[in-house]
Amino acid sequence: MKKVKNLTKNKIIVIAGPTAVGKTALSINIAQKYDGEIINGDSQQVYREVHIGTAKATAGEQAAVSHHLIDVRDLSESFSAHDFVTQANVAIADISSRGKLPIIVGGTGLYLQSLIEGYHLGGSGHHEEMRALRQKLDLLTDDQLFAKVFDHQIEMPEMNRRRAIRALEIAKFGGELANQKSDYDFLIIGLNTERSVLYERINHRVDLMMTAGLLEEATMLYARFREAQVSRAIGYKEFFPYFEGQITLEAAVEAVKQNSRRYSKRQITWFKNRMGVDFQDILAPDFQDQVDQKIERFLDDKN
Repeated sequence: MKKVKNLTKNKIIVIAGPTAVGKTALSINIAQKYDGEIINGDSQQVYREVHIGTAKATAGEQAAVSHHLIDVRDLSESFSAHDFVTQANVAIADISSRGKLPIIVGGTGLYLQSLIEGYHLGGSGHHEEMRALRQKLDLLTDDQLFAKVFDHQIEMPEMNRRRAIRALEIAKFGGELANQKSDYDFLIIGLNTERSVLYERINHRVDLMMTAGLLEEATMLYARFREAQVSRAIGYKEFFPYFEGQITLEAAVEAVKQNSRRYSKRQITWFKNRMGVDFQDILAPDFQDQVDQKIERFLDDKN
């Protein structure tokens, strides 16, 4: 087990990717190997009483490795990106203070991006201008975006969309953003695989969820928390028309699968285009070796 210590910045690993790709299993492997603790980065796993449809780590998995930001909200409560960033920072500080490695795991791109970039948390009075600039930059191709970086004579040792956009924001708004420079050093490990394989994994997981009691969770939400934030999540909302006699159970299950597949595409697009994530193919023969090598280099870099 590798200890994390004597670092100039807090090292944080982020495991990101679409639903059902295997983020939980990898995170537990990494946490056990590198003396880490896991911080949930999924918007639905914060809620108590719903475990199956939110795909939480099992009780055994949570016993094997300490988990944070799971079961921290009642079903009637809301949870936002700001709430996530605030609580994630508390968890990071706690984990790092004990010499352990924080590992953030999830598929909610907005949450992860907000934490990594600190984009919406600063004290700048130019939020609307910043948002407008981000929207314009998001529309550019990689070549156009990188050309703007060169035009501003910004030196970047490694170029990707996320870093290029952030550099251009700092170039425009100056010290207001520069002063928000993070004390964290993030390594993002993106997981993906061939679309047909991912879709098979999604469909299979929904079938396993049904066997484990997904319908019972959806029934409870429909009866008690029909208007709650979590009730609008994929995996629950599709059953409400079934409860109302509008569709069959088979149609509801197929809707869960179809919406989950569509969501996975949106997740991949977000991580790729907005965060510049380079994905690792989970089925590559050397997948685990590639991940381990990335982590070793990251942890050994004292800069």
